[in-house]
Amino acid sequence: MSEYDYEPTRGLPGVLPADEKILWQASPDWKNMAMTALHIRLTVAYFAAIAIWLGTHGDMTSAIAVSTLGICVVGLFALFAWGVGRTTVYTLTNKRLVLRIGVALNKCINLPLSEVKTANLKMLPAGHGNIVLQLKGAPRLGYLMLWPHARSLRFVTPQPTLRAIPDAQAFAALLFKTTQTIQPVAPAEATPQRSRDIPLMGVPA
Repeated sequence: MSEYDYEPTRGLPGVLPADEKILWQASPDWKNMAMTALHIRLTVAYFAAIAIWLGTHGDMTSAIAVSTLGICVVGLFALFAWGVGRTTVYTLTNKRLVLRIGVALNKCINLPLSEVKTANLKMLPAGHGNIVLQLKGAPRLGYLMLWPHARSLRFVTPQPTLRAIPDAQAFAALLFKTTQTIQPVAPAEATPQRSRDIPLMGVPA
């Protein structure tokens, strides 16, 4: 039994109004989450480099200690990513995006589609992807409140991010179509500076 067993609607804080309906729901793939949000490969490389350096300089005791510490840290990162994947639910309705997040302390974050300014897609292995959102107006969501569901290193103006979602291109098309019914948006143009991202849409100036 968990705190989510009593949700009136899975992933949502309450019963939907009569004029609102769920169009899509998904949870992050925890393996992709570990690779992209927690940068687990960099962590492995970091501890491996230190252990190798110590070993080549004859300090095998320290090399073994660093290797053991690295294994523990990577294990904790993987466990956290698994917990995020298990407890997170992203929901798209005909009016808003809802992020049910939090491994220990759960919360639901409502993002009205009328407040979305831009959206970008970053593809990941096996058809998964991240959807990065930029909202209108002044920041109202703290980075720590969103993490790891926030674009990395955007501390001043946090950008909510739906991470490691399955069939990301299909969802991106649905998000664009749904947002168009709420406000005028247009397909965004790619820029060389953000070549790894696929701009989905933006509000015309």
